[in-house]
Amino acid sequence: MGFKAGQLFVNLPVNDLQASINFFTALGFEFNLQYTDENATCLIINDNTFAMLLTKEFFKTFVSKEITDTSSHTEVIMAFSASSRAEVDELVHKALAAGGTKYNDPVDHGFMYSWSFQDIDGHLWETMYMEEGTAENA
Repeated sequence: MGFKAGQLFVNLPVNDLQASINFFTALGFEFNLQYTDENATCLIINDNTFAMLLTKEFFKTFVSKEITDTSSHTEVIMAFSASSRAEVDELVHKALAAGGTKYNDPVDHGFMYSWSFQDIDGHLWETMYMEEGTAENA
């Protein structure tokens, strides 16, 4: 059996930490205040998955490369599942209302439905619903 991580922490640079907190709060996410200060916050995606939102200045202390310019480049798409098609639509609509932008139109494969948006810093997020039992058959 191979390695299995216990938790995942994705680190994302943001332009304005408070604006990012406001954006994700509007989507219904919560934060771990133990890992929150003027430089960073810990966005709780689920019990084992987190996004550390770091000011660009603080993010630069961890890397020697340039930070990706999300207005013209994509480095990663954060994708997560939803419990229904309606929840996919609801989350994207909340993101758009909170200042995010539509990345693509909804994609409906019958057994799987997804829709993507960009957060206020240009990071790509995809939410999807897959009918029960279809992952093994796809």
